[in-house]
Amino acid sequence: MTPGMLKEGEPHPAAIDALDYLRSLGPASLSMCVEAFASAALAGNRMGEICGETLRRFLAGEPVSNRYALGLAWVVRELYEERDEL
Repeated sequence: MTPGMLKEGEPHPAAIDALDYLRSLGPASLSMCVEAFASAALAGNRMGEICGETLRRFLAGEPVSNRYALGLAWVVRELYEERDEL
C-alpha cells in the first residue's frame, strides 16, 4: 500500500471533516435542511432525494459512506452560503 492510498475501511480525512461540519450545525439547522431536502424531493429533485436520505441516515446514526458524506456537506454548505448572501 502506498502512502496516498486509504487502507480498507479507513475513512477519507475530508469525509471525517465533512461529518464534523454537519455535527457542528446542530439539530435546528439540520432540521431545516431535512425540510428543504424533503420539499425538493417531492418536486422530483434528485439531489433533494439523495441528500435527504443521506441526512436521514446521518441523523439516525446509520453508516454514511465517504462520498455521500462529502456530497451532503458540500450541498448543505452551499445552501447556507446562498442564504447568507441574500
